[in-house]
Amino acid sequence: MTPTATTVSDHPAATSPRVTPRTPLSYVRPRATNTGVGAVVKSYVALTKPRIIELLLVTTVPAMILAAGALPPLGLVAVVLLGGTMAAGAANALNCYIDRDIDQVMKRTSRRPLPSHVVSPVAALRFGLGLAVGSVVLMAVFTNVLAAVLTAAAIVYYDVVYTMWLKRTTWQNTVWGGVCGAMPVLIGWAAVTGGLAPAAWVLFGVVFLWQPPHFYALAIKFKDDYARAGIPMLPVVASSRRVGAESVVYAWLTLAASLALGLVGAGPVYLVTAAVTGGLFVWEAHGLYRRARRGEPLRPMRLFHWSTTYLTLVFVAVAVDALL
Repeated sequence: MTPTATTVSDHPAATSPRVTPRTPLSYVRPRATNTGVGAVVKSYVALTKPRIIELLLVTTVPAMILAAGALPPLGLVAVVLLGGTMAAGAANALNCYIDRDIDQVMKRTSRRPLPSHVVSPVAALRFGLGLAVGSVVLMAVFTNVLAAVLTAAAIVYYDVVYTMWLKRTTWQNTVWGGVCGAMPVLIGWAAVTGGLAPAAWVLFGVVFLWQPPHFYALAIKFKDDYARAGIPMLPVVASSRRVGAESVVYAWLTLAASLALGLVGAGPVYLVTAAVTGGLFVWEAHGLYRRARRGEPLRPMRLFHWSTTYLTLVFVAVAVDALL
C-alpha cells in the first residue's frame, strides 16, 4: 500500500543499497554465560518471548466473549489460553532458531538464548516443534477442528511465510506479517462457535491494520540494527516521511475498522472507547509524521507505547460491551 505520492528517493526500492537480506552473516565469538539450571529454564522461557504472547492473549479472550455473547465456559477459556500460549511460544521459539544468524549482529537481540549460547540451535528447534505439536493437539482435542487448523496455520505463517520469506526479502514484511498477529482473534472465535462470523473478521482487520504503525515505530528505534542485519524494514529502506505517512494511513484505517464493528453488533461502550482511543492513536501517528516532515527527532516510542495501550483498551471494551 502506498498512501502518498513519493519521489524516487522516497521509494523503498531506490534508497538503501547497503541492505542485502540474502547475504550470509558470520557468527560472532561465543560469550561466556551462566549455564546453570535456573539460567537454562529462564532461557527456554525467553525463547517464547512472553511479552509478545501477553499482547496476543489480550485480543483472544475478548473475541471469545463477543462470540459467546457472555462469559464462555472457563474450562474452554483456559484451554484456549494455554493452547494459544503454547502456539505463540512455539512460533517465537522457531523464529529464534531461524533468525539465529541475524540475532547475533543486532544489539537488541544479541542476548537472546541462541546468540548467548545458553540454548543450542537443535534444542531450540526441538522445543519449538514440541510446543507447536502440543498446541495443535490440545486445540483439536478440547475445542474443534477449525480452531486447531487456524492454530497450525498461524504458526506456519509466522515462521515460514513471515520469518523465512517476507522479513528478509521485502519492505512489506511488517504489513503482511500482521496476518499471524491477528490470528488469535479468529482462533478464539472459532473455539467458541466452530465458525467465523463477520464480527470476527472485523476484529481481525483491526489487529491487522494496527500492526504497521505499531511495528514501524519500533523499527525506527532499531533502524541501525535492522540495517546491520540486512533486514529491509521500511524505516531502513525509505525516508522518515514515507514511514510517517504510512503510519498515518494505517492508523486511520485501524480507527475505521474499529468503528465498523458497530455495524455488526458492538454497543455504545465499545464505540465510545474505540472512537476516543482510536482518535488518540491517529493523533500520535500524525505527530510522528509532522516531526518527520520538520526534520525533528521522531520520538517513535511515543507511538509504540500508545499503540499497545490502544489495542488493550479497545479489546477490553469489546469484552465489557459484550457482557453488559
